[in-house]
Amino acid sequence: MPPSVFSPLSFIDLFAGIGGFRIAAESIGWQCLFSSEIDAHCRRAYAANFGEEPTGDIRDVDASEIPDHDVLLAGFPCQPFSIIGKMNGMRDRRGTLFFEIERIIHAKRPRWIVLENVKQLISNDGGMTLKTILKSLESLGYAVDHRVLNALEFGLPQKRERIFIVANRIGAQIEWHRLKSKKMKSLSRVLEQDAPTKHYVSEHIRRKRLDAHTPSASPSIWHENKGGHISSYPFSCALRANASYNYLLVDGVRRLTPREMLRLQGFPEHFKIVCSDSQTRKQAGNAVAVNVVSAVLSEIQRYRDSSVRFEILSTTTANAR
Repeated sequence: MPPSVFSPLSFIDLFAGIGGFRIAAESIGWQCLFSSEIDAHCRRAYAANFGEEPTGDIRDVDASEIPDHDVLLAGFPCQPFSIIGKMNGMRDRRGTLFFEIERIIHAKRPRWIVLENVKQLISNDGGMTLKTILKSLESLGYAVDHRVLNALEFGLPQKRERIFIVANRIGAQIEWHRLKSKKMKSLSRVLEQDAPTKHYVSEHIRRKRLDAHTPSASPSIWHENKGGHISSYPFSCALRANASYNYLLVDGVRRLTPREMLRLQGFPEHFKIVCSDSQTRKQAGNAVAVNVVSAVLSEIQRYRDSSVRFEILSTTTANAR
């Protein structure tokens, strides 16, 4: 049996942000061979936490410079497909970055591909954007499947629905029903007891919120939508990178701290915060929910482990004959 059977799966981390995919992958023993991220502040945070700075703009990287790898991971830019933005999709320059992923897949032929994006990718351009992506992967010889997963169902007190596209060229099928839901962590385990004064809103904003809304739970996170309607829940609505400063308020009186935002995304306590509050807020809003990624990657690992056990059994049986 080839010794490589027992080696950890290797991966590359494209559009890496601050490393949510990498945290999930390394937690199950996978090995990162390459990372890329265009934003300098994200690269700084990534370097502080993983000991290496990602390569910059993936468009400037020749595919031959990227190591061969088992799994390609990418949370490619979601703004072109977001309901908050103009939903220009592939007409937005950032939307065409998927084709950079396609370029690398064509050259490196990883066994697995895991992509993450906003739920609105499904409906963008009447469904044509998603259809283009799926057909592109299929034309490269991959079996493709996708699901919308909500972070609320994976232990995180954040309603964050994201599409996960999983493709492979080894004939495997993701058994989505195996992805285990977890009881939602309570907000009290996320929120800081003594948040710095700088995070509290002005008396004017506080009174305006309290006069307009009566919460049904405490603690709760209050959400103000674009129309000015206020609602509150014992969980957070989805973090957003470019939301208004007071988009989400804890009990209607203060903004989330950077650490709280990272907790809502499933980042561990030891994750180092090295950028400003505003940059960390943006980074958290753009990040993947680590718990959800962990569930998806663990299913790939389960398939790999079962395949290895089958190969061992088959080899042992053949040798015994």
